[in-house]
Amino acid sequence: MAARTTGGADVASELLRRYPRTYAQELGVDRLDRPSDLFPLLVLALLMSARIRASIAADAATALFRNGWRTARAMAEASWEARARTLNRAGYARYDERTSAMLGETSQLLLDRYNGDLRRLRKEARHQPETERRLLQECKGIGDVGTDIFFREVQCEWSELYPFADKRALQAAKRLGLAADARSLAELTSRGDFPRLINALVRADLEHVSLRGDKR
Repeated sequence: MAARTTGGADVASELLRRYPRTYAQELGVDRLDRPSDLFPLLVLALLMSARIRASIAADAATALFRNGWRTARAMAEASWEARARTLNRAGYARYDERTSAMLGETSQLLLDRYNGDLRRLRKEARHQPETERRLLQECKGIGDVGTDIFFREVQCEWSELYPFADKRALQAAKRLGLAADARSLAELTSRGDFPRLINALVRADLEHVSLRGDKR
């Protein structure tokens, strides 16, 4: 059974109504078959991995991209000072210096090993999720949380990942009366909308939404 309650599809529909776009889509990253979108997604995952509000991480990513640093080469060529200053001004103050260094190191690694193209990482991993996870975590600032964020967003294009739901999304699903496994959740919506549903569950958890009237 796809949900613990008969209203599982209704809960999914309400979540998608409340949160119609993923974090990446809100940043204009919606074609994850291109290097120019995969790199910004990795940057977002790195920024969101810190103990900081997701909205601040998204604002910081927006500020970086506004400077034109949407590719590994552009990010690597930006100075450490410029990256740190941009992060600080966007509200990412506690982690600005360390994160600036990690962005530089990660960008250089991607250039050296994959010519800045994360599709080459996927190819090197032979489309094996565990190997993809391991290779992504060779990037400075990307651990399990960052990898989960990246996988949540990219799973439709990287079909070997589908259906993917991280621990936070499954925790929210259980709390909202839905089955706490990815395959059952995938039955509640289309494949194309599944990343949106998983992102919506994460947001509902972050915002303590109960769907029984309002936030709890």
